[in-house]
Amino acid sequence: MSKIGIIIGREYSTRVKKKSFIIGTLLVPILFAMMIVIPMLIAMYSSDNKVRTIAVSDASGVVAQKLEDKENIKYCMVDNALVDKIKVDLPSSGTYYALLQISELDSLNNADVAIYCKEQVSMSLKDQIQSQVNEILSANKLASYDIPNLESVMENIRNTSHVKTLQVGDGDKEGKETSVGAYMAIGYISSFIIYMFIFMFGSMVMQGVIEEKNNRIIEVIVSSVKPMQLMIGKIVGIALVALTQFVAWIVLTFLIVTAVSVVTGKSTASIAQQSAQAQVVPAGIDGNAADLNALGIDASQVDSSAVSEGMGAIAPILNTLGQMNILGIIGTFLIYFILGYLLYASMFAAVGACVDNQADTQQLLWPITIPLIIGLFIMMSAFQNPDSPIAVWGSIIPFTSPMVMVARFAYGVPAWQYILSVALLAGTFLLMGWISGKIYRIGILSYGKKAGWKEIFKWMKFKD
Repeated sequence: MSKIGIIIGREYSTRVKKKSFIIGTLLVPILFAMMIVIPMLIAMYSSDNKVRTIAVSDASGVVAQKLEDKENIKYCMVDNALVDKIKVDLPSSGTYYALLQISELDSLNNADVAIYCKEQVSMSLKDQIQSQVNEILSANKLASYDIPNLESVMENIRNTSHVKTLQVGDGDKEGKETSVGAYMAIGYISSFIIYMFIFMFGSMVMQGVIEEKNNRIIEVIVSSVKPMQLMIGKIVGIALVALTQFVAWIVLTFLIVTAVSVVTGKSTASIAQQSAQAQVVPAGIDGNAADLNALGIDASQVDSSAVSEGMGAIAPILNTLGQMNILGIIGTFLIYFILGYLLYASMFAAVGACVDNQADTQQLLWPITIPLIIGLFIMMSAFQNPDSPIAVWGSIIPFTSPMVMVARFAYGVPAWQYILSVALLAGTFLLMGWISGKIYRIGILSYGKKAGWKEIFKWMKFKD
């Protein structure tokens, strides 16, 4: 064990001192932080606070009087006789930003609407104007039917039902509200991290073997340690490098996001909440606010209820996180991360021992990469149907279980499936580690020729 420890220490110290490791450790958190911070900054500073005056020429007689000024829009009624002059003066006068012209109502109470402007109207401004005009015209159509108690009817027909998902336990009749999105997010993130790290650091093991083989350093090393000890030490050493880099990424990303929050004067949580509120209100009242105002219904009540509904959606997520077996999820992630990495890293090491350069690895890599990619596809399918046959078998078969079982675990997995999956994964690692060790022992000292499948099978049959 002391020799393996020396190899682990050598692999770890050599790799963490490389410029590529240091640059990657510092650069990736900056990219992660940018993915978190930039959308928040865009949400904070992308709003257009400039107030634009819109001239309104309303031949219908029903729209202009119900148009409401917004934070960035101010409507101003103009005489229909002055429309042509306003159009001509728009590019130079600066009095009005644009002209909103509404035609007379036709037999179906519809009207043509046009916006004249000296420059291209932004999509946001066009949508705001179009939404208000359409809602007012719709409300006018409804009023023309002369339905008694129309205000009450409109309130009654609004469908505000919210479908809840509740998880019940033994003797629990009420159940606790949960969020499917929270399960999906945790499963997806965990599974994708496992996939990414297995592929990234497994390839690092293979590349390290190829480099040492080409430098002939391996001939000196194997004179004092067994090839199997060397392979184990290399795999474990690189695994520790991976964990070090992963922890560094988390810590540095947190520090960068915290620093940006301090500079902007707002916490990350408050910025995210403001962004959510800005998106919830339009979604909640789109197509209804002006309509309700036209009917005499207080739109501010709709606004507050929409915000409450949107922000209330956070409660099931928090409730779900509180009910989850967090320790079980973390433990499952670590078990499948470690065993999955050891399984694939041993195979990557065997491939590295069979070739002299990176270009020769393609033919030998497909038996490794195909199961990984299949596992990723099954993992995505498992979100929709965690108990489907393909998801169940994908979480049991060792070559796909590191991704699929982590995706299914949050939904709840029968104990026998979990135990069987872990046992098969551990057993397969031991078997593949033994086979890879036999290939590694001979291949690491073979030079000048890329080993074919026939030759690799011969190496596997050699007795120790």
